[in-house]
Amino acid sequence: MFGDRLKLARRKAGYSLRGLQDALEQKVTAQALGKYERDEMMPSSDVLSVLAKVLGVSLEYLLSEQVEKLEAVEFRKLASTTASARASVEAQVIDHLQRYIAIEEILELDSASWGAPPCDNRFIGEEKEGEILADDLRSEWELGIDPIPNMTSLLEDRGIKVLVMPLPEGVSGLTCLVRRSRQKKHLPVIVVNQDVSLERRRLTLAHELAHRLIDGKSPVDHEKAANVFAGAFLVPRTHLVREIGQSRKGIGYQELVQLKRMYRVSAAALLVRLRSVGVIDESTLSYAFQTFARKWRSSEPDPLEPTGEEGKHEIPRRFERLCYWALAERLISPGKSSELLQQPLAVIEQAMKGPAEVDADHRQ
Repeated sequence: MFGDRLKLARRKAGYSLRGLQDALEQKVTAQALGKYERDEMMPSSDVLSVLAKVLGVSLEYLLSEQVEKLEAVEFRKLASTTASARASVEAQVIDHLQRYIAIEEILELDSASWGAPPCDNRFIGEEKEGEILADDLRSEWELGIDPIPNMTSLLEDRGIKVLVMPLPEGVSGLTCLVRRSRQKKHLPVIVVNQDVSLERRRLTLAHELAHRLIDGKSPVDHEKAANVFAGAFLVPRTHLVREIGQSRKGIGYQELVQLKRMYRVSAAALLVRLRSVGVIDESTLSYAFQTFARKWRSSEPDPLEPTGEEGKHEIPRRFERLCYWALAERLISPGKSSELLQQPLAVIEQAMKGPAEVDADHRQ
């Protein structure tokens, strides 16, 4: 476990074994570093401290046994994303999950509350079956056909760990399983890039959820099947047809903008969904993308997050809430909560007190 963690941290920092040896000013040889990474030997406490400092990680990251490793890691990324960038993301995910699982154990909560639905590990023969899978999951989770107001809260409520964090350019998200120590049940995790629009984050969450549900042996293009699932899960056919009609010869800008805000998806994705359910035909779709929607693939009309509030909506809240729960019950100290939340102590203390009282002179 330590070796895997060290290797990730080294790759995150962009060092080769020789490069790390030089950064450590020859305190440790490349050969010794290799043995550390293969778990053939452990460094001394002094060397551990230097390694953590040079690699820019905490000792807890290197030594904690909360998370053994990430498994079945699937990035939603551009082909150009580097190995170093992927390692950096994995290291950030492990660091956050260690803190998340730690607070759950302090509160004696069951981390593995993910109850895989009956449609989990579904074998599908065609991409279009992603729509059936989406309908089945909505039925099993008793969601009805209405739009989903908050995808992040929905997944957190179902036991999936959701992280919204800065990711390298070209990486919109990833899904993985967390292997924990002592034979504990694996945890599903979905990570999305906080620097992309809310519309795109919601689509990524639904897309990565599909990867959790579709049997990896299914003889289909998994990306296309996941896209079908995401569209159907966020914009159910029955509800869409009820709102816009069974068949349309044309559709305008304002109507689409109102619909995209209802379903909380991108306008371009909504147009494609209208075509996939047969409400509009190919020529109507092409006309839209050639006229009023020609810039929608690169620039979102009437975005859900106003200017200055990008990345602040539908963010995970559970981990923060658990930390304040433990602090209120005095199960952890303010200093520990500051460490877990990675926030200044003054911020933690102010959050516990609430808004500052109005100055006495203003209350006269």
